[in-house]
Amino acid sequence: QVRLIESGGGSVQPGGSLRLSCEASGRTFDSLVMAYYRQGRGTERELVANFHWDGDHPYYAHSVKGRFTISRENTESTIYLQMNSLKPEDTAVYYCAAGQDFGMPLTINDYSVWGQGTQVTVSA
Repeated sequence: QVRLIESGGGSVQPGGSLRLSCEASGRTFDSLVMAYYRQGRGTERELVANFHWDGDHPYYAHSVKGRFTISRENTESTIYLQMNSLKPEDTAVYYCAAGQDFGMPLTINDYSVWGQGTQVTVSA
């Protein structure tokens, strides 16, 4: 069973940067799709970015493309979400998630393991 431990949230001014970390443990990960979702107050949880564990096929939501980068160092079991040029509308609880790679796009219900969430607040 995979476990995900998140860290790196906080408060930042508009235009600032934060890096979220998601440490995975518990099994081999080669067949996983890793994702970051976020949920703002009163909104549904939305996909921010995802990619295959080997780093291939990254996907970004239109609202974050060019500002956020999802990545993993080859020797580590931790994935990162680098967030630059942050905007107030990026304020949300960010969740790391893992799902089995079946060779098809995953929906939110396909992610079977979730981190505890970390708050990101962007305000002046």
